[in-house]
Amino acid sequence: MVSLSNQTSFSFYPNNLFVSDKTRLGIPGINFPRKIKVKVTCFAADQPRQQKQQKKKKSQSTNSDADSGVDPVGFLTKLGIADRIFAQFLRERHKAIKDLKDELLKRHFDLRDLASGFELLGMHRHMEHRVDFIDWGPGARYGAIIGDFNGWSPTENSAREGLFGHDDFGYWFIILEDKLREGEEPEELYFQQYNYVDDYDKGDSGVTAEEVFQRANDEYWEPGEDRFIKNRYEVPAKLYEQLFGPNSPQTLEDLGEIPDAETRYKQYKEEHKNDPPSNLPPCDIIDDGRGKPYDVYNVVTSPEWTKKFYEKSPPIPYWLETRKGRKAWLEKYIPAVPHGSKYRLYFNTPDGPLERVPAWATYVQPGIDSICRTRESKLMQFTGNLLLNLHTSGNTPSQTNQSHCAYTNVMLESVGLRQRFHLSRLYQEGTLPPNASIVLPHVKRAGYNAIQLIGIPEHKDYYTVGYRVTNFFAVSSRYGTPDDFKRLVDEAHGLGLLVFLDIVQSYAAADQMVGLSLFDGSNDCYFHHGKRGHHKHWGTRMFKYGDLDVFHFLISNLNWWITEYQVDGYQFHSLASMIYTHNGFAPFNSGFDDYCNQYVDRDALMYLILANEILHDLHPDIITIAEDATYYPGLCEPVSQGGLGFDYYVNLSATEMWVSLLDTVPDSEWSMSKIVSTLVANKEYADKMLSYAESHNQSISGGRSFAEILFGGVQNKIKLLDRGVSLHKMIRLLTFTIGGRAYLNFMGNEFGHPERVEFPTQSNKFSFSLANRRWDLLESGIHHQLFSFDKDLMDLDKSKGILSRGLPSIHHVNDANMVISFSRGPFLFIFNFHPSNSYEKYGVGVEEAGEYTMILNSDEAKYGGQGLLKEDQYLQRSISKRIDGQRNCLEVFLPSRTAQVYKLTRILRI
Repeated sequence: MVSLSNQTSFSFYPNNLFVSDKTRLGIPGINFPRKIKVKVTCFAADQPRQQKQQKKKKSQSTNSDADSGVDPVGFLTKLGIADRIFAQFLRERHKAIKDLKDELLKRHFDLRDLASGFELLGMHRHMEHRVDFIDWGPGARYGAIIGDFNGWSPTENSAREGLFGHDDFGYWFIILEDKLREGEEPEELYFQQYNYVDDYDKGDSGVTAEEVFQRANDEYWEPGEDRFIKNRYEVPAKLYEQLFGPNSPQTLEDLGEIPDAETRYKQYKEEHKNDPPSNLPPCDIIDDGRGKPYDVYNVVTSPEWTKKFYEKSPPIPYWLETRKGRKAWLEKYIPAVPHGSKYRLYFNTPDGPLERVPAWATYVQPGIDSICRTRESKLMQFTGNLLLNLHTSGNTPSQTNQSHCAYTNVMLESVGLRQRFHLSRLYQEGTLPPNASIVLPHVKRAGYNAIQLIGIPEHKDYYTVGYRVTNFFAVSSRYGTPDDFKRLVDEAHGLGLLVFLDIVQSYAAADQMVGLSLFDGSNDCYFHHGKRGHHKHWGTRMFKYGDLDVFHFLISNLNWWITEYQVDGYQFHSLASMIYTHNGFAPFNSGFDDYCNQYVDRDALMYLILANEILHDLHPDIITIAEDATYYPGLCEPVSQGGLGFDYYVNLSATEMWVSLLDTVPDSEWSMSKIVSTLVANKEYADKMLSYAESHNQSISGGRSFAEILFGGVQNKIKLLDRGVSLHKMIRLLTFTIGGRAYLNFMGNEFGHPERVEFPTQSNKFSFSLANRRWDLLESGIHHQLFSFDKDLMDLDKSKGILSRGLPSIHHVNDANMVISFSRGPFLFIFNFHPSNSYEKYGVGVEEAGEYTMILNSDEAKYGGQGLLKEDQYLQRSISKRIDGQRNCLEVFLPSRTAQVYKLTRILRI
């Protein structure tokens, strides 16, 4: 029986059999299992003593938290929030997390082992000419692998007695042996390994194993050591024969009396006093002699030999030299599961047989067949273009001063649904727009420093934007193979672009054949039972986050995309769906009670906290973004201070506000106060806010973009066109500059894509004709002008570090004049949203006296504006006049529907 505790790293790990890439317990290269201490209490009299010990341990734990700087309610204290009930909830959650860690570490060596289930589970090629398969199905009675390689037979490759079957946790283990080719002999070495990645290595050089071992004897082992290691039972066997003769007794009754240990030792020393010197460890055995009813020994060795033993590295290089290459393997064996084979998991359950796509499969093709394909790992190697330094205001980027300007490529269908992952060049298959090869270079040219991809894990359908995930470890086959995705990430990194994934772990598709629902025939494998296990609005399944195996699956999934594909961060989709049992569809009007009442899923919260802690521990540069419409308290606070540990949170209110204003509110009735308050959102976490003007609904899946609302179909109406172009630029500039350190734009919105983009759905007869971007619009006209403005907006942050200048100081919000003005460091931003009023000398306050130079003007002709400002108006000198609570002011010309950005270029001291 095999258990997933798997406390060493050289048991069944497919690509890392004997050598560990980490150093554990102070010994590099090899991992040793933890000793498990078992304590059995037999008497009721011990219970009071245990209770005292528990109280003492609890007190020590509290002191330990204080010493390490951990405060479960630290962020409440920092923000001056006094809510006794919520504070108690945080303390209880902190204790529960510590207990959960203890439970997890009873089954896993450490947190890295916990988050690396993909190294063990699923289908892996083992270096000892076989394939290992492990998957979890606690409700099944029988498991087998069926595929085109075994004629889809449910009996040929099964988990049965003698081949481990399943362990006590419900993990099924199946071994698929490679077959010897005709005329080939079995391996001389029982543990002969093959390097399946390289076509050639030392193992194919013709050097035999005997030669390697002989060289090891000559170069590594000292005289006598190799014999001692290889023949560890020789000494006790000869000793037994010497003591009792060749026809020695076989039972204790026949054995008779044996001399005591001291007598036997003295006899041994006398017999061997003339032996030649040896390099074996010099040991002396001394009887303790304390009147015990049994012999007690102290084994004494020389300190010199002990030091020599611990300093000596194991002879792993010699063993690795015996490993043969891929070419030698293919010459000798027929692969049990050839590359690209189709297969499924077969379960026999109390309700009968069923077939499933394995939960840990990495390449799945959904559809009528609903099959997964095998793939050989590491066929595509990264070129080392992993760049984590973004453009920042300082010379040495850090997590605290980075500004993230992400360009979201929604599901990649925006570029042509059949383009696959080759965004930077044309792909031979499918129908592509003529210039689809511009996308990654376009992102780079546009000034963005990251791309965020939605719908990458394999999902059920197009129209749900990839949010109904069916296979959490598989790259969607709609776009190509896993190696195609690796190339995309590698090319993005080569251009200096970070790659973020929109990760969905708040729910899963309800599909059974290709998804996880009723995976092993039971209703409570990965998901809650009954109503709790179903999202009442979206028809999806809800994870059981408190289950240790589900926790292991999900945290390994997060680590998988970073380890295998080198992605740089995640946006966690729809956290409200997982944090609350009502999935966020409830009024929040009871203050902090709404965040700790009976509708809060504490297990989900603990999972998010540990997920952030583990990810940032394993990958310190990783970036996590929370998408939570309820703004759960402490989203971006450190875990050590009672927070959830996210780096950013998404301001979901901004895009809803802009859509509402454009669709339902006349321009003259826009409230500047409402706009500012919505964009600034939570002031305490403004520096952690990610802002965007348009959501994916305005970019894809049928929603109207701002461009379609503002100037769609009005190309011949100059006045309406001017209004649309002006507002399009102002909305972006304000959203970008008044928010936090991160900004997001959805594909096509930067140049005002005017046409609707839709997935192939039943409403459009599953047509791909609407799933394209009009990249030709970038060449000229208003779309070229809008793109130029957006590019200069990004360059403004790249060259000036706008988002890294700290929080904005908002000192002028005038609803009557519809003017907004604020500063951010030495930069001054002024917006006039009035549909008709222009102001000749509009006064706005500034703190510093000096000269201010305009560095961005939305009304310039190259941006599609009217160019009303003259060159001599680009330089403004402050006036000593108190306005807006500032000591000085500028009097500027503000045309209607324009925005201006000034920089303090010269300070005057009076």
